[in-house]
Amino acid sequence: MNNLNTIDSGLSFYVKSIKNFPILEADEEYKLAKEYQETHNKRIAHKLIQSHLRLVIKLARQFYGYGLPLDELISEGNLGLLYAVEKFEPDKGFRFSTYAIWWIKAFIQKYILNSWSLVKLGTTSAQKKLFFNLKKIKNQMNLHDDSILNDDLLKDIAEKLNISIDEVIDMNNRIAARDTSLNVKIGDEDCELGDFIADSKENPETECINLELNKKRRISFREHFENLNPREKNILFKRRLSDKVETLDELSKQYNISKERVRQIELNSIHKIQKNITLM
Repeated sequence: MNNLNTIDSGLSFYVKSIKNFPILEADEEYKLAKEYQETHNKRIAHKLIQSHLRLVIKLARQFYGYGLPLDELISEGNLGLLYAVEKFEPDKGFRFSTYAIWWIKAFIQKYILNSWSLVKLGTTSAQKKLFFNLKKIKNQMNLHDDSILNDDLLKDIAEKLNISIDEVIDMNNRIAARDTSLNVKIGDEDCELGDFIADSKENPETECINLELNKKRRISFREHFENLNPREKNILFKRRLSDKVETLDELSKQYNISKERVRQIELNSIHKIQKNITLM
């Protein structure tokens, strides 16, 4: 596999080791799948799974551009593979890999969407399709997620995806904000802006530990947050730190500026905080 240097040593070993598992011929695969369907013998399931682990890696690498570790994508893909083994019906006449691809991708995509849920990307099938298609087409056009899309680019993308320009702008801004803000490091310590976002999940033990470990970092963050001007503070809070996230459109109307300008203020505010804490 190419570019193994981008993968940590543990994953490199895993990639190399699974090459020892043989690829099943169609007849053998059918026989094993049929037997597993009747007996649910774990040994048989292992053979089916092991012969398709390379397929999971191949599919996981297709989603590597979403800012998530490759090993996590592979793990989720493997869960999809396990699920496919349980649901596969060999008598329907198609290969197991054809069936498994759907479940592997579904598990990986669900994991990616859950990881991006803080910016409320949406839950409808159309929104999910737009999320993945927009990333794909921007990669094809060699555009980064923080790239400013001019009118010609917006029109071109909208036509390619058969959607409105407003839909492209909205989803692009959500993706751009997530990439450049939630994952950004705050200072030299192992801390990200996402650490300061309110979490609706209640876990007292974890909360106590995090409060203790991040006490100094949180104090420093709040100090530099207060150094922002009122508009910067309000936009950053409502876009990234509030339980109820306001849209770019809502804030643009509030301040009588464009949605793109709101996004720029939001990202510039994050960069100011990052720079000040780094210089401490």
